[in-house]
Amino acid sequence: MKDKRPVNLDITTIHMPLAALTSITHRISGVIVFVGIAILLWLLDVSLSDEEAFNSISVSTLSGFAKFLVWGVLAALAFHMVAGVKHLLMDIGIGESHSAGPLGAKLTIIVSTVLIIVLGVWIW
Repeated sequence: MKDKRPVNLDITTIHMPLAALTSITHRISGVIVFVGIAILLWLLDVSLSDEEAFNSISVSTLSGFAKFLVWGVLAALAFHMVAGVKHLLMDIGIGESHSAGPLGAKLTIIVSTVLIIVLGVWIW
């Protein structure tokens, strides 16, 4: 009996479906949100320590780089929330079919893109 399994898989040649890519991105955005919220809470703690620290942090948050970092954390949070809602809907039986996977992934990307753009306009 001949074994037809691949011997050496080149992971760069494997084509991932869109649903798998959004699932992986959902996990990555969760890590970004976890680390980003920790940093933002630390900045809040420092800003509440005294008036000088508050003034220092409020001046530094006006820079474009700080706004970009906050936008990045909020963008990850927006995507993570939209993908999380999609997973919750799948948990109750909505969108579990084979044909609904790509549609759910496309809707996740579209809705989160709109939210990320709105957040960017709000920050700047």
